[in-house]
Amino acid sequence: MSGHSKWSQIKRQKGVTDSKRGALFTKLGREISVAAREGGPDPEGNARLRLAVSRAREANMPMDTIERAIKRGAGAGDGSVLEEITYEGYGPGGAAILVQAMTDNRNRTVAEVRNAFKGAGGALGESGSVAWQFDNRGIISLDPNDGDPDELALLALEAGADDVRVDEGSIDVYTDPAEVERVRQSLEEQKMKVISAEAAMIPKTALGLEARDAAAVLKLMERLEELEDVQRVYANIELSDEAIEEFVTR
Repeated sequence: MSGHSKWSQIKRQKGVTDSKRGALFTKLGREISVAAREGGPDPEGNARLRLAVSRAREANMPMDTIERAIKRGAGAGDGSVLEEITYEGYGPGGAAILVQAMTDNRNRTVAEVRNAFKGAGGALGESGSVAWQFDNRGIISLDPNDGDPDELALLALEAGADDVRVDEGSIDVYTDPAEVERVRQSLEEQKMKVISAEAAMIPKTALGLEARDAAAVLKLMERLEELEDVQRVYANIELSDEAIEEFVTR
């Protein structure tokens, strides 16, 4: 399983506590508003908004909250302007890390992100320093549900997937980012169980680290994702079971 999929799985297993649910809804609401602002308020004609709404519904975000976020993005909100910024840096062991943020205060956000990197023994880099190591891909994670993984992979390719990676207990389907929702719907129509579907920055090659360094990278990613202005965090690391155990128990 890829590092991105394992990190997503770890977060799902940890769950969302009530104290963090409000923060999650805020992040999802921001994504919805910006998507509506950039591509219009109709999900049918706005692939990014359609995917953002889908993620919000997966997180059990109330529909009226979703609708308010769309209206804010369409110009019926409080007038605050969110800026999308991607920060790049290096974590423990030299891991390349991308941080996607939405903020109305660039100075506040960069200071918080820089402090998180510094506290983990990493460093914030210049624009372009690590982004070249990632590709923007759509990724749909499937639960094999006791089915034949190879047969499911073939069905996914027939549904429009660009690539499929099969691992123990997981199938990752890769698509063009704009095709995520269409391929997802096709897979669900074939009775496949979709665990998650999103557009993500996937590393071109994965960096193997010692378990302690990999766990430290995960800790930094968790700290970054706890920041109010940070939407998502990606790293180019391959995760071993030992690294996950080190992270969970530390």
